[in-house]
Amino acid sequence: MKLRTLGRHCREGLRNLGRNGWMTTVQLPLQRSHSALGVFVVMAWNVQNLSRQVEQQVQMNVILKDGTTPAQIRAVQQWLTARPDVATVTFVSKEQGLAELRASLKEDSSLLDGLERENPLPNKFVVQAKDPRMTGQVAAEIGKLPQVQSVRYAKDMVERLFQVTRIIRDIGLVFIIGLLFTAMFLIANTIKLTIFARRREIEIMKLVGATNGFIRWPFFVEGVLMGALGALVPIAAIVVAYRYLVRAVPGFYYFQLVPAHPLLEQVGVLLLGVGAFIGMWGSVVSMRRFLRV
Repeated sequence: MKLRTLGRHCREGLRNLGRNGWMTTVQLPLQRSHSALGVFVVMAWNVQNLSRQVEQQVQMNVILKDGTTPAQIRAVQQWLTARPDVATVTFVSKEQGLAELRASLKEDSSLLDGLERENPLPNKFVVQAKDPRMTGQVAAEIGKLPQVQSVRYAKDMVERLFQVTRIIRDIGLVFIIGLLFTAMFLIANTIKLTIFARRREIEIMKLVGATNGFIRWPFFVEGVLMGALGALVPIAAIVVAYRYLVRAVPGFYYFQLVPAHPLLEQVGVLLLGVGAFIGMWGSVVSMRRFLRV
């Protein structure tokens, strides 16, 4: 396609957008769908980040049997460290465990006086799996070692956590797909109304020999612009609101929001891309019927 022809199509698409200014009212529900999509993407990103932070705190306490020798402890540590599915291995001796317990009790630490001579706490390893979802499988493998008395972790809580995060991801995917189809429907119908109002002109252009591509390109440009422009107001609103939340939330809550940069840039590019794509898709779908003359 020649550059001059492409410029003509772009100018015609812009004229169509201005000529049909009354159809900009359709931008309101379109902007609402973009806003809902952007807000949900930001929420999903933060939920994903929060679940990742929680998952990274899933640890196993590998309790060693009484009488395990230092050589056996080193052998177990080497075996754990060599496993490809284990991220971190930390040895906690009886003495260190008692010191940590005394520190956690603070002013009530005197309750532990006298336990240094007969320390009831076991030697243990604190182990973290590379994939938190594999914690149960890794724990079962570690529990087979003869020096290991038991492997303890919050099994019910971990399984429930993974189940909740999976449900949230599935719901998010369904919701996003629904919003995309809603936006596609709105743009397709808007462009269809534009084309219907100019159907006589399109028929004449077809009869005098204009190709489908020559007729389609201005509407194609119009659809892309309509979809992209419909995303600008939601992007601006999300940027302002999220920057405020990033500053305000840490003072009231215990979780950290995803930093505004580069999240907002990524969400902005995503919404612009989605808007342009569904505008392009809507124009292509809407033109099929009217090009059959």
